[in-house]
Amino acid sequence: MTDQTASQRTDPIRIDPSGSDLHAEGDRLRARGPVAQAELPGGVTAWVVTDADLAKSLLTDDRVSKDAYLHWPAWENGEGELARSWPLASWVAERSMINAYGGDHRRLRKLVAKAFTARRTAVLRPTIETLVSDLLDDIAATAPGRPVDIRGEFAYPLAIRVICALLGIPAAMRADLFRVVADMFRTSATLEEVQATGEELYGLMTALIAHKRQTPGDDLVSALIAARDDEESAGLDETELVDMVLLMIGAGHETTVNLLDHAIHSLLTHPEQLRLLQNGDATWDDAIDEALRHEAPIANLPMRFAVEDIDTGQVTIPKGDALIISYSAVGRDPAVHGADADAFDIARPTRHDHISFGHGVHRCVGAPLARLEASLALPELFARFPDIGLAVATDELQPLESFVSNGHRTLPVLLKQA
Repeated sequence: MTDQTASQRTDPIRIDPSGSDLHAEGDRLRARGPVAQAELPGGVTAWVVTDADLAKSLLTDDRVSKDAYLHWPAWENGEGELARSWPLASWVAERSMINAYGGDHRRLRKLVAKAFTARRTAVLRPTIETLVSDLLDDIAATAPGRPVDIRGEFAYPLAIRVICALLGIPAAMRADLFRVVADMFRTSATLEEVQATGEELYGLMTALIAHKRQTPGDDLVSALIAARDDEESAGLDETELVDMVLLMIGAGHETTVNLLDHAIHSLLTHPEQLRLLQNGDATWDDAIDEALRHEAPIANLPMRFAVEDIDTGQVTIPKGDALIISYSAVGRDPAVHGADADAFDIARPTRHDHISFGHGVHRCVGAPLARLEASLALPELFARFPDIGLAVATDELQPLESFVSNGHRTLPVLLKQA
C-alpha cells in the first residue's frame, strides 16, 4: 500500500447524507485527487472517483464489480451486521441487473433491453406527446399569479405516466408505490425509516406482481413474469423478479424527473441560453446534454467493488474495497470541461462528453426514453409559456434529501411574469 493510500484511508471526507451541497462536496473530494476515500452514512468507507478519465476506465474494467455478495467481504454475503443495520443496505442488497456482474448481468440485462429498443421507444412518442399536451393544458388553467410546482405538476407526472405505461402498472397502485419509491431515494433517512420503507415497498411489489400474474398484458412487468415462470428459460428467480421490477420503477422515472427539473431551472436562470434555443442558434439536444453534464440526475450511485487490487496511478484500491463513481463531480471535471466547468453553457464544445447515463455495460438502458421525454416536454413547455419564470429565488429552493438523487424538492414557477 502506498503512503498516499494510507494517508487517505485515515482521513476520509464525510459524505452529507442529505445531499445539501453535492458540488461543493465533489470539489472537496477532487482536491484530494482523482479518487479519494469518503465516509458514507453508517460509517462505511468507500473510494469516490471524481476524475472523468478514471471513471470511464473503471466503468469498463472487469476488475470492478457491482455484486456485493461476490466481491465485498464487508457485506458477509448479506448475513452480517451491515445487512441488518446499515441504512444504505438496500442499495447493494438488490439482486437486479444494476448490481449484477459478468454473466449474471448479461442474462438480466437481455431480459429488459428489448423493451427499450429504438423502435419500442419510438412507438411511445405519440403517447408522450399527448401526455405533455394534457399536462400543460392542466397547468394553463392555473389562476393568474398562483405559482405552479413545475416539478411536481409537470415533470413528475409525465415521467410516472410514461414508465407506468411501459411497465403496465395499474392506476390504483401508483400513488402508494411511487410515494414509497421516493422514500427509498432519501439517503438521510434513519435505519428505522429505511426498514419501514423496505417492508412497505416489498409488500406493494408482491401485490403488483400477483396482480400482473392474474391479469398479464403487453407490458414489461408481464414479460418479466413470463420469463420467471417459464421453467425452460434462463429467466429470473423470484427475488430477481421483484428487484428487477423495482429497479425499472425507480430508475425509470427518477432520472427523467431530475433531468427535466434541472433543465427547466437552468434555462430559467440563464435567459441568454434560452434565447439561443428560441432563436434557433442551438438545439434542444444541446440543452439536454448540457443539463445532464451540469447537473447529473443521479449524483452518486452506491456501489462498486474491487475484484482485485487496482492501481489507479496515484493510489491502489485494494481488493474488496468499495468505490463510488461521482457522476455529478465527473460532469464538472475541469480537466475535460475547462475552468468554467461549473457554468451552464449549451454551446459548450464538450457538452456531449458526460456519463450521466452511465458508461460501459451498465449504461442505462432507458437513456433513449428519458431523452425522448425531455426532447418533447421542454420545447413544448417554453412554447406554451414563453413568459415563464421562477417564483422564488434560487437560494430558496431546497434539494432532495439525497446524495444519490439530484433534484429539487419543488420548483415553483409563475407562468407569466408580472
